[in-house]
Amino acid sequence: MKLNNKYGDFRSVEELNKKAAELKTDIKALKELAKENGIDPEDAQDYADDYVDELATPISAAVGRLDVESNYLNLGGVLIDWVDEIKAECTINRDYCAAVMKKDVAGYIAALADDGYKNRAVVAKEIVKKVPEIEKMLHGHEFSIGVPSKATRYKLMEQYYLG
Repeated sequence: MKLNNKYGDFRSVEELNKKAAELKTDIKALKELAKENGIDPEDAQDYADDYVDELATPISAAVGRLDVESNYLNLGGVLIDWVDEIKAECTINRDYCAAVMKKDVAGYIAALADDGYKNRAVVAKEIVKKVPEIEKMLHGHEFSIGVPSKATRYKLMEQYYLG
């Protein structure tokens, strides 16, 4: 996914930190770089003030990237929950941090949507009748929902990001 960042599209925390080192003496630019990459501008200030050795850690870079992509895609509802699962995995398995920097979240969400569509379940008419707006819209046709289970999501996450 091309985010049109002023300072570049970084595919690793090392690339991001290298750019931060180039901008270290320009606090305005450094804070812009941080914001573009979902990193708190206060972290940029701490880096400029030499309180920390690097602008980003593998986790902060990955979580920041996921936040930026989520905002760009206007994700909401269950889609944000799915992104939060990736963030949680990043805290457990650092391999995900590196993978998140290389692959976009849109591809992962697409894999989940595809699985959900292929494995959707028909909703019983008794349930549909309890939601008049849906029942009216269906004109007697069946209604189905497809959301991958947690186990399936984690399997697809591993395949997409680490496979």
